[in-house]
Amino acid sequence: MLPAVPDRALAELGRTEGGPETLALLVRDQDTRRLLMLRAVLEAAEAADPAVCPGAAKRRLLEDWALLTAADRATGGGAGAPARGVGDAGAPAHDMGGADSPARARLLHPLMGPWVRRCLTRLTPTGPLAADRLTADARRELLLDLAHFSAVAAVAAARAGLPFTTSLTARDGVLTLPSLGALRTGERDDVRVEVRYADGRLTLRRPGASDVTVHLEQGIGAWSGTPAWTSAHALPGLVPGAAPMPLDDLDPYRVPPREPDQYALSGPAAPDDAERKRWLGTWSGTAAVLRSGGEHRLAEALTLLRCLVPLELPPGADGRGSCSATRREAFGALLSSAPATPVAFAATLVHELQHTKLAVLSEMVELHRAGPEARYFAPWRPDPRPYDGLLQGTYSHLALADFFQRRALADPARRESAWAEHARYHAQVGAALPALVGSPDLTPVGRRFVDGMVAVHERLATRPAPRGYTARAQAYVKAVRTLWTQRQPPAPPLPNP
Repeated sequence: MLPAVPDRALAELGRTEGGPETLALLVRDQDTRRLLMLRAVLEAAEAADPAVCPGAAKRRLLEDWALLTAADRATGGGAGAPARGVGDAGAPAHDMGGADSPARARLLHPLMGPWVRRCLTRLTPTGPLAADRLTADARRELLLDLAHFSAVAAVAAARAGLPFTTSLTARDGVLTLPSLGALRTGERDDVRVEVRYADGRLTLRRPGASDVTVHLEQGIGAWSGTPAWTSAHALPGLVPGAAPMPLDDLDPYRVPPREPDQYALSGPAAPDDAERKRWLGTWSGTAAVLRSGGEHRLAEALTLLRCLVPLELPPGADGRGSCSATRREAFGALLSSAPATPVAFAATLVHELQHTKLAVLSEMVELHRAGPEARYFAPWRPDPRPYDGLLQGTYSHLALADFFQRRALADPARRESAWAEHARYHAQVGAALPALVGSPDLTPVGRRFVDGMVAVHERLATRPAPRGYTARAQAYVKAVRTLWTQRQPPAPPLPNP
């Protein structure tokens, strides 16, 4: 059974905070869900119609899971409860154990979440994706998705030091080995690559091409002398002693497919050496900025953030604009364009980690029963928002109002810009809170959560920004509301009595 949410944790999260026990609760919940969903993938594959998942693919999944289990045991990972219905010849697969297990690290990596979702969607087709209607392209995509699991298992075994020989698929000519790097074969089609590991080295063999030798490095990355190999990269730990932070520009599941109504999210970036240095420069000063806005903001980042995914700058950004996002299915991942300054990076982390916390909480408890209709005014968006989107945005902006107020009060040297940011966020939250509070769709737990947000907004108002900042922020919100109202379609006329 997944853990309940104690009153203390709900109160902390309502304040946009979260002590060590509360943050650990969120992490445990997501890790447990990930392992359960991985089990669901194996069971769905086993039960799938052969037209959806052929027998060879089912057998390979079990072989890959066996390799992951062996890697887990080789590094002292404990075996968890057996996965019912999965395994062969009375040898059930097991959940991964051991916090330092390379198998567990790979399975709990944020970008395995989107992989799980894709596989479950295709393995359990309904409606237009029913087995008898599954297109050839959809079947090919599923098999390629399942083949990615083979690469994950190979990486875990190599990290555990287990010698092996296996065959992997270079999808559209690219073989991605998560946390190690990617091999580009120069082909546009799918290519089979024989992979051998022994004594800290991978040997990659392709038909009609020279072998590629890849040397594993500690932590993230692997190096090779061939230009066809691109190593994975990581930034240093956020603070001394913290684990390196992957800067993942290789994983094939790192960015969601573009949707027609997707708002302000650019495509994936592939930073060169100069751009990675810029990431490093801003990242290096981010911990100090986070700490200036409250030690709890730094603690959130250290506990919840597991990888960074670089995005392109938005069109016309001119070096000043930026975009960022989190994905519910990719717990621990932050998608972001290159931040201009440590302050911008810290603010992005504060903003997006609130989305992470609230998304996890919303999976653990029901906060509201509002539908998906987009009809609410949000001062930070030009389009109407559904209730859940308004709640998410208000929660993140409330945390930013608190963050910048703390920065303004802590250091006179940065007061001017910090007060301006605080006043804007505080005014925006003030304009959105009445709709949240007044909703009849809040559950009792959701009511307590939103009441906690209101209490924080009122507390921030006891130490307001100087009058000029507050007046400008309120005038801005008023102008935005007026423009938003003008853009809304007119209400239908009332029927004649």
